[in-house]
Parts: sequence; structure tokens; C-alpha cells
Amino acid sequence: MNNKKEQYKRLISFFSAVIILTLTTALFGYTWYEYYASDIILPFYRKGNWLLVGIYTILTLLFFKIYGGFKIGYFKKLDMIYSQSLSILCVNAISYLQISLIGRRFMNLMPMLLMTMVDIVIIISWTWIMTTVHLKIYPPRRLVIVYGSRLAENLVNKMSLRIDKYIISASIKEENGFELIKDKLLEYDGVIICDISSTLRNDILKFCFENSIRTYISPKISDIMLRGAEEIKLFDTPLLLNRNYGLTFEQRMFKRIFDIVLSIIGFVVALPLMLIIALAIKLYDGGPVFYKQKRLTINSKEFLVYKFRSMIIDAEKDGVARLACDDDDRITPVGAFIRKVRLDELPQLINIIKGDMSIVGPRPERPELTEQYKKDMPEFEFRLKVKAGLTGYAQVVGEYDTTPYDKLKMDLMYIQNYSLLLDLRIILMTLKIVIFPSKNNIDEQK
Repeated sequence: MNNKKEQYKRLISFFSAVIILTLTTALFGYTWYEYYASDIILPFYRKGNWLLVGIYTILTLLFFKIYGGFKIGYFKKLDMIYSQSLSILCVNAISYLQISLIGRRFMNLMPMLLMTMVDIVIIISWTWIMTTVHLKIYPPRRLVIVYGSRLAENLVNKMSLRIDKYIISASIKEENGFELIKDKLLEYDGVIICDISSTLRNDILKFCFENSIRTYISPKISDIMLRGAEEIKLFDTPLLLNRNYGLTFEQRMFKRIFDIVLSIIGFVVALPLMLIIALAIKLYDGGPVFYKQKRLTINSKEFLVYKFRSMIIDAEKDGVARLACDDDDRITPVGAFIRKVRLDELPQLINIIKGDMSIVGPRPERPELTEQYKKDMPEFEFRLKVKAGLTGYAQVVGEYDTTPYDKLKMDLMYIQNYSLLLDLRIILMTLKIVIFPSKNNIDEQK
């Protein structure tokens, strides 16, 4: 791909973001001045109105950033529309509550509803135009994949779902040697490195850096550990420090406070919905409403996880532990629905309040399945350096059929890069998945 075009990509994304922010903010400003500003008990002076419009802009920027609403050319058109629409719905809902608070009563909702409808039209038009323009300026990259002992078929299949971004044009095994691989790399726009020896990978990385060749790397577990390392210096020697003990005391304390507050609020808000789900399960087959099962949390501690029962009674009466699949005949009609929108997990708010789990963390696994995974992945137990979670990075980034090895890598990415801000982002991304279930999002940020 033309490197001169590539250097302007961020500039195009910036102006694209400015356009959508300007349009949505201008629409809110018009709605505020036209329908609300003069109707509140104590009208604002000029700067007060500007402040309210400024807050709307900041909220829009924040939610678009969290949900990936600015990533034109990186998500599919429909996924972009989902992300931006959910962002606008959240921002407009918060803004209406804010306006009602200022007006000291529930203000007329109709102007905000009409504004939201116009916002959606703007979003659809803007997304369609910008993605079309982006595709013309930046056509799909022609890539070559270098792989080792494990076939890279799974990764190739996923990237092939985005033919608007990637075209896998060739593949070459590491056995062909570095000299032949070098010649091949110069023919394409980028390379995918998947499961090759460390020595060869280092040689390829240095060659690609020297020749400005875009490189996609399927990380090893050790790479993820290095990403979480702290940079220090010993006199004039740079070092990378990995402490390898999970979260610090301060992080665990603030995370626990965060969990208690949000889980109690969530339980109270969700209680009416949980009662409806419990009634539907009971009416279907008269069986128990809840399902309890042994799972593992921090430091391999066993606990009983609570879920709404989504399968037939005695689904594992043969005693064999096995994962559910999409067409599993053990799943009841009620169970199929609550699993699809992830409502079967709501009783785990009780586990969080008890301290067994956290709101965000690696999903709790069964002891039997953990032992099975450890035979092929000895590092699988590394994910138990933090409490198990109701939702997690692997759940908002991965898919239902993501391999255990890839889920492990995503869980370790979460642990190594933990912050309360990351927890908040994962919670909001979970909300997006519940409202707009989507597949095959590829989140490339650069």
C-alpha cells in the first residue's frame, strides 16, 4: 500500500470524528435552545448554555471512544452503526436526565426523541459515506502469512471474513528459511506471523521494521507478559520488570469497593427482570429455577456459581463435563433466549456480593475442564491470579466459539493491563453486546 496515503489515515479519521461530533453537538444545541433553555425555572446565562453543550460534546466523545464509534474503516458498516447508535442513545438518555434535573421536573421528552431519530439518520448517512470513501482511498491489504507447526487456518478464516480490509494472498512455512521469506515479504503490503520459532520471528520483525512492512503477530503467552512489564533503568541499562503477582493491594481494594457498589445497584435494578425469568423457567418444566456448579476463582479456590437454569433437568446425569454449543439439544427454549442475551448470568451478582467473584475478570471455569485444558496449556492456571468475573475481556472481544487458548491470552492481557477504567470499558462493552449481539468485529486501532 502507498505509504504516502498511509500517513494521512489518522488525519482523515480525525476530521471524520470532528464532523460527526459537530453535527450531533449542533443538533443538541438547537434542541436545547429551541425547546428547553427558556422553559426551565431559572434560565441560564450565555456561558451556562455553552457549558451544557460542552458537556454533551464530552459525553458523546467518551461514549464514541468506548464503543469504537470513530473507527471508520476498521469495523463493518453495520457494526459502526450499532456502536454509534448505542453511544447516542446513552448520551441522549443522560442528557435528558440532566435537563430534567436542571428543570426540577421531567421535561417534555418529545424533542429529545425527535433529536435522537435525526441523530440516527445522521449516523447512518455519515457511516455510509465515510466507509465508502475510506475503502476507495485504502483498499484491502494484500498479506502473506508465515506459520510454523500449528496451522494458522483459524486465524486466516477470521481475517478472511473482512475482505474489505485483508486479502490473504500467500502463505509460507517457517521451514522455507529466512532468505526465501524475506523475498516473499517484499511482494506484499504486510505479513501475519503465526506460531514460529523465536529466532526466526525476531529476524522477520527486524527486517519488517527496516523496510516499513506492516506486521500482524499472533502473540505467545510470554509476549503478553512482556506487554504488562514496567520500564525501569539500572544506571544506564534499560530493564523490563514483571512483578507477576496479579493485582496490587490498592487495586484489589478499589476493585472490591467498585464491585460491591455496582453489584448491589445492579441486583436491585435487575430484581423485577430476575423474577420474570424465574417464573418463566418454573412454568416451562416445573424444575428448579437456579443452577449451582463448582467453579474456580482466584488461587484455584472452589466456589458454587449461581445461574438461571437454561438446560433440561439432569442435563449431565452421565457425570461427564462438557461445554454447551449453539445447537445443544439440552438447552430449553427459555434457556436459549436468556443465554443469547446473557441474562442467565444475572444470579452471579450474588456471587459478587459474597466475594466469590468480581464484576470483571476471567470467566470462572469448572475444575474438571481446567485440568483438561492444563494438559495442552500448562499456562491455563495463570488466569487465576485474579478473581473470576461476571464478564471479561475475552467475552467482549472474543466470540462464542473462540478457542480456549485465545481466551487464555485475552484473560492474561486483561490481568497485565488492569485498571478500573478498563473494567468500566468492559462493562459498557458488555452492555453493547447484550443490546446488539454482533460477530466478527476486528478491532485494529492503528
